[in-house]
Amino acid sequence: MGISILQPKILTTMKTYSWSLFVADFLAGLTVAMVALPLSLAIAIASGANPAQGLVTAIVGGFFISLLGGSRVQIGGPTGAFIVVVFMVIAEHGYDGLVLATFMAGIILLIAGFLRVGNLIAFVPEAVVNGFTIGIGIIIATSQLKDFLGLSIDDVPADFVEKLSALWNVRDTVNLSALLVALVTMVLIVVLRRLAPKFPGLIVAVAIGSAMVAFGGLSADTIASRFGALPSQLPVPHIPAFSLERMVELIPSAIIIAFLAGVESLLSAMVADRMMQGQHRPNAEVIAQGVANVASSLFGGMPATGAIARTATNIRAGGKTPVAGIVHALVILAFMMLAAPVVGYLALPGLAALLLLTAWNMSEPHKWKSYVSAPMSDRVLLLVTLVLTVLVDLTVAIGVGVSIGLALRLRNRKRPPAEWETPDR
Repeated sequence: MGISILQPKILTTMKTYSWSLFVADFLAGLTVAMVALPLSLAIAIASGANPAQGLVTAIVGGFFISLLGGSRVQIGGPTGAFIVVVFMVIAEHGYDGLVLATFMAGIILLIAGFLRVGNLIAFVPEAVVNGFTIGIGIIIATSQLKDFLGLSIDDVPADFVEKLSALWNVRDTVNLSALLVALVTMVLIVVLRRLAPKFPGLIVAVAIGSAMVAFGGLSADTIASRFGALPSQLPVPHIPAFSLERMVELIPSAIIIAFLAGVESLLSAMVADRMMQGQHRPNAEVIAQGVANVASSLFGGMPATGAIARTATNIRAGGKTPVAGIVHALVILAFMMLAAPVVGYLALPGLAALLLLTAWNMSEPHKWKSYVSAPMSDRVLLLVTLVLTVLVDLTVAIGVGVSIGLALRLRNRKRPPAEWETPDR
């Protein structure tokens, strides 16, 4: 029993695997790869990294999350939740600092998985998760306004208030061509998602928007014009350069990366369980996140975790086992090796439109009404976490939110039920 809760799901599914299951997994993996490809590029760019590093993360991180994970259908890779923390780590410690922090986060997750703390996700208050998710969505959305509008500004401040002020000061530099590409891409994504939800509309919409730049004479930045040519192969793996002083300096960043990876992957696995009436193994999932982040860092990639939207896409596309996630990673690798020059033509306003919609979906607007009617303590906790995430720091927001949430939970445990009456003694 002790070993089985750490056992990857792929070992269970392989016992009854069949050709029909492989066909279903292959088609689902192909579909998810078409969704993950533009998202991985866009998330890397928004994080302040090179787009190639987003592909590396999707390939390496996604492969190990599926191979070793505790969920049948989890799809892993770079996610929007990491954009804020990755951007901050790169700004403060450089990209090599991010790689080392990701490596350290992977080790933390491995230890957490073997200590079987995966079930502790239940102790993170839902209001905290909702608050920092909405906050991250707001930060992502504002970070994409420069490319969405084609504004002429070299360095956008990281601070939220300063960023809005800087963008407002260059409002008269809006590039109408870039704005048109962004709007067309955004409309196509929404329309295709509603008309054909199983169709990989993201890559089609971004491709059409990019074609307007490549062949339609519109002026807008592309991946190649800003970042140069993408590599056509994975980098050679190597251990990140480290020192004791550097590791101590990066411990807070590593902890927050590990926390986010653990929380998001387990939330994604729980969502997948509800969609397909399954049962994931939380501790095996945490161990897989650890291996995936160590492996991603060895290849110079970014933090990886389970992606809720891509996992849901996998289920809707017919994915049944972890093989679908492995196929998804291998398809992106094949695309990188065979079509890297084509990826360079993707227009940045189109990717900005994709991330704006991602930020909107992350905030889950369909739940806002339930937030308003929630208990006052939950509303205050959500708002505190949201405001701290946007205006102060993600680490502070999560630390304060979890601390307040646990204090409220302990207080409520001591409070008698509403129908409780003092006994007559």
